[in-house]
Amino acid sequence: MSEKVIVFDTTLRDGEQSPGASLTIKEKVEIARQLDKLGVDVIEAGFPVSSPTQFESVRRVGGEVAATVAGLARALESDIDAVRKALENVEHYRIHTFMGTSDIHITQKFASDRYGKTLGAKRKKIIEMACHAVAYAKTFTPDVEFSPEDAGRTDIEYLIDVVEAVIAAGATTVNIPDTTGYTFPTEFGKKIAALRERVSNINHAVISVHCHNDLGLAVANSLTAISNGARQVECTINGIGERAGNASLEEIVMALKVRPELWDCHTDIKTAEIMNTSRMVSAYTGMLVQPNKAIVGENAFAHESGIHQDGVLKNRSTYEIMNPDSIGMTESKIVLGRHSGRAGLKARLKSLGYHVDKERLNAVYKEFVILADKKKEVFDEDLRAIMGELMEAEEAFYKLDYLHVNLGTTTIPVAIVRIQTPDKVYEDSATGDGPVAACFRAIARALGIRQQFNLEYYQVRSITKGKSALGEVTLRLHHNGDIYAGRGISTDTIEASVKAYLEALNQHRKMVEMEQNPGSIKVEERV
Repeated sequence: MSEKVIVFDTTLRDGEQSPGASLTIKEKVEIARQLDKLGVDVIEAGFPVSSPTQFESVRRVGGEVAATVAGLARALESDIDAVRKALENVEHYRIHTFMGTSDIHITQKFASDRYGKTLGAKRKKIIEMACHAVAYAKTFTPDVEFSPEDAGRTDIEYLIDVVEAVIAAGATTVNIPDTTGYTFPTEFGKKIAALRERVSNINHAVISVHCHNDLGLAVANSLTAISNGARQVECTINGIGERAGNASLEEIVMALKVRPELWDCHTDIKTAEIMNTSRMVSAYTGMLVQPNKAIVGENAFAHESGIHQDGVLKNRSTYEIMNPDSIGMTESKIVLGRHSGRAGLKARLKSLGYHVDKERLNAVYKEFVILADKKKEVFDEDLRAIMGELMEAEEAFYKLDYLHVNLGTTTIPVAIVRIQTPDKVYEDSATGDGPVAACFRAIARALGIRQQFNLEYYQVRSITKGKSALGEVTLRLHHNGDIYAGRGISTDTIEASVKAYLEALNQHRKMVEMEQNPGSIKVEERV
């Protein structure tokens, strides 16, 4: 019998930690629903203790999906309490606790003598603290996962001791993270094999792996781990995550499916939902999928060479190892345009993985009609962009109410903006070297912004096809050492730029509110 590999998706936690990939609570819930539809077994919804927003998003996701929901916690009772409280109304949930175990983590994070004066003493203390955290978490849920952070660089003898101890304390899943993406498949595979062979109670827990992509080996390491006995993989949609990202869910799943002769394993992922999930995550996070990305890239099933085209036309299998239909890459047969009604729109949205009630459908339809008047046909990418814009607008404090720009070859650009907040309207005008600069200055004057926000990054691209395609502007503002990312979408590049600038300002305002909230705790190791 083929053994099941549990798919643990951490898009909403580790994936959201990608620079600039901030998600609202509503966006997280929508993505979680789609992950549930995809067939993910475990959804890591966030790090509840890190902020009130993280706590609420974990709580909300817990009430929306059938999959097991996990919350991350350091090896601290306060962190574990936060997960318990966020998921207390969920019938089955997981507490995922972690602690650094590599020598570099131990000597740097636990440098104080209160953890021991020697490396050996500190190692012993780490095991005590890890076991206490697992045992404490076990009093709330039978489903407890422990991760020895930076296991990829942890001495194998010590790692064996840690894993054996936390299983004895009650861990039902032991996750082996290659936190820095440092290991190579051969050595990572040997490490998993050694744990299977030498940990006396390993049969009482599932071995999991969580690989990062710093050397481009996250998927290779994950697959090698499966070959050596791992039966849970932690991954993200599109491979997003810290630094170079995480192991890509779609690549792992399709590798297992396309080459079943290499593994006596399977997943329960409904692969036909892969493309919808990928596009939804990309639209909400603003993280673009590179064209040559395996499985879900725009060019993954594209052929330009004449020889390749001729072969594919004769038989797709000459140059394609999987059917595009298997991941949900199909052309829609229903054309949406200015004459389409709400029923057709709702059906298309549902097929793309979006759940809309009557109120939201009306809001989407309003934006759809405006866009349809500008374009002959509205494509799936347009709808994803509209959904992303609406989600962001619902959470926004500053909203664009009016924009007018005068420009010409012989005139200085002048911008007039009107910004709406829940309790006030701000309006002002300004000039600039160009229309976008004039708009940014007008916003700053209208809102009375005196702090220095430096534009660090600005990019414009077309995200949809057809005449009057939607343009996307992504930018980053630098302020007092922090980076705030913004994304705006419109058929007009200047309007998209203003929306992106306002989104970055909204992020700054939200961050200030969280810092002023005494219940907010900055995410960093402080054990």
